[in-house]
Amino acid sequence: MQLYAFGLNHQTAPLAVREQVAFNADGMENALRDLVENGAAKEAAILSTCNRMELYCNAAEPGHAVDWLAEYHKLPRKDLEPYLYTLPRELAVKHSFRVASGLDSMVLGEPQILGQMKQAVRQAEEAGTLGFLLHKLFQRTFSVAKDVRTQTEIGANLVSMAAAAVRLAERIFPSISDQRVLFIGAGEMIELNAVHFAARSPKHITVANRTLERAQTLARRINGHAITLAELPEQLAQHDIIVTCTASQLPILGKGMVERALKARKHKPLFIVDLAVPRDVESEVAELNDVFLYSVDDIAEVVKDGLDARQSAVKEAEVIIDSGVSDFVHWMESREVVPTIRALRDHAERSRRQELERAMRLLAKGESPEKVLEAMSSGLTNKFLHAPTHALNHVHGGERENFLEVVHRLYHLHSEE
Repeated sequence: MQLYAFGLNHQTAPLAVREQVAFNADGMENALRDLVENGAAKEAAILSTCNRMELYCNAAEPGHAVDWLAEYHKLPRKDLEPYLYTLPRELAVKHSFRVASGLDSMVLGEPQILGQMKQAVRQAEEAGTLGFLLHKLFQRTFSVAKDVRTQTEIGANLVSMAAAAVRLAERIFPSISDQRVLFIGAGEMIELNAVHFAARSPKHITVANRTLERAQTLARRINGHAITLAELPEQLAQHDIIVTCTASQLPILGKGMVERALKARKHKPLFIVDLAVPRDVESEVAELNDVFLYSVDDIAEVVKDGLDARQSAVKEAEVIIDSGVSDFVHWMESREVVPTIRALRDHAERSRRQELERAMRLLAKGESPEKVLEAMSSGLTNKFLHAPTHALNHVHGGERENFLEVVHRLYHLHSEE
């Protein structure tokens, strides 16, 4: 079993690179099947969020999977390599545990990543690419993450991405209660933001989504109004705060659309938080006057609040994680000797059957049971001891000492024996 994790995240790659390798949720299963069917990996699971793209796989070596990633996204491999990290075996295990526990997140201790990892596992299961090794890895990952969250204060004093967006908005507008807020999308990240902004009782809330029904479901929860994405060009100018996070592979808000909205607003400030990867807002929008555009990476400075209070919990979490890594690596190593154990048992079973058949023939000829049993036990003993004694007689030098030590350990022999 060759376990690897490789990918890039907010620490190794800028947003402009991360959005180029992001996977759309709707196409994830096909991507996973393509990866495995091409022979790049035996098992695979892909974690793709706004902050990271990581591939966990059981493969002979990770190079083929990296080639697949570059080809799948139509990117030269050399353009990706400066941002990629490749983690084998125990390093991959530790990374998986740290990610699920929130230790590798932009917001230290944030809980959303655990749900995102569970979703990645479900997608791999549905695609048929989650085999025995990865199933065991993620099963243990979620158990360790649970221990970290229940036994440490890693989530204490947490400033979430959603709370950070509210804080940024309050830097622009004296009171959110006087503003009109537009949410684009209806996924988990938008729901979190919607709850935080709704708590400030804005003047009006609108939810825009490709599927009107999903927009209506969220809008009812926060006393808002639902529209479709097709209505955005006419509705945009009526809002002061925009938070967007969709799974679209193309921008939702272009520079032209925003320019027209600003003109209609007579250049009143427009605050936009783009939490999507790939981005929902064209980067050129940031060049417009009266627009305050923040990307997911811009949130990093705000979420540092409360970080010091959680640093002591990190050490406790690392102890739990290291213990979990040791247990899992021991399990992997024990699985690697299974073929040898099976071969040994098969060899012993063949010897047993040979001696049993010989004994049955002697009994059929009328030989006394005592003599037959004596011969069978002697034959089995000779067969079982032939391999180690033959090897002992043919090893020399330092190898002989090592082999003697192994034999003493195997048969629990004392030196005088």
